[in-house]
Amino acid sequence: MGKTVQQAEALLPEHRVFVQRIRRGDKIIDATADTVIQAGDIVAVAGRRDALVDLIGTAAEEVDDRELLAVPIEGVDVYVTSKEADGRTLAELAKSPQTRGVFLRKITRGATATDIPILPNTQLQRGDIATLVGRNPDVAAATRMLGYPDRATDVADVAFIGAAIAIGALLGAMVYKIGSVPLTLSTSGGALIAGLFFGWLRSVRPTFGRIPSSTVWFMNSVGLNVFIAVVGISSGPGFVSGLQQLGFSLFLWGVLVTTVPLILAMYVGKYLFRFDDAILLGCCSGARTTTASLGMINDRAKSQIPGLGYTVTYAVGNTLLTIWGMVLVMLLT
Repeated sequence: MGKTVQQAEALLPEHRVFVQRIRRGDKIIDATADTVIQAGDIVAVAGRRDALVDLIGTAAEEVDDRELLAVPIEGVDVYVTSKEADGRTLAELAKSPQTRGVFLRKITRGATATDIPILPNTQLQRGDIATLVGRNPDVAAATRMLGYPDRATDVADVAFIGAAIAIGALLGAMVYKIGSVPLTLSTSGGALIAGLFFGWLRSVRPTFGRIPSSTVWFMNSVGLNVFIAVVGISSGPGFVSGLQQLGFSLFLWGVLVTTVPLILAMYVGKYLFRFDDAILLGCCSGARTTTASLGMINDRAKSQIPGLGYTVTYAVGNTLLTIWGMVLVMLLT
């Protein structure tokens, strides 16, 4: 009694416990940090279950007041774009006045949507998606501090997608000459580069370019299957004729040049760069642009953490896979 809400919450410094509302007589008051608690008040307290039951429950009398407990709350996915929040730990952010009354439910990071463990020393990074839960005004204040709300929608930004593909195709259609050697990204390579750039732009400026997860899944599944089918149909005759001319050794040399770099990459990453095994295997999956292998690694690890090493190497490997083969053919012919 006689303490402000902020002072009362500070009585449990090791726990994030918040006074949400107060019943004073026949009135219900939305509590702020400066609200003074008086004798006879009934307070609605939010926090972890163990703190409410084991700490507060043993020293206070619980009252069944459904109207008081009907606190309007919401859950919002927030794109982290703030430079001030980038690199700060959750323990540091929890001390900020803007995060009062807000609870963190999930952190999603990277293109593979890896769930990051919520620990006091976990660092929040730009591009992360943080799922916040709390009262509407509290969530709004925390959202303004962290970045931009990413509310679920079924509508895709078709203009953004079409513009990215068109710009990439135009960029890939341009031909550059180095001496007598013509170099070009090709339309597929240009679209890939444009996708990487606009994807990065979306991560730092998430006010546009929203693509629902169902649309992304459709593009990944159908687009990848069509790509594999086209490559197989177009490469089949050449592969058969190559075997007829060069024999089965062509296939064995292909296995060798595919396997040796992958094995060397694992040893270099483990003993030279000293990567964690899970991150290292994710890097190797990305370098080979093989999403199926990443899925197997995640299943064996029972975690999505290996996906953190997948994203950058996948982008680089996919770019080189699209462009460098054509460059080598041009240089050799």
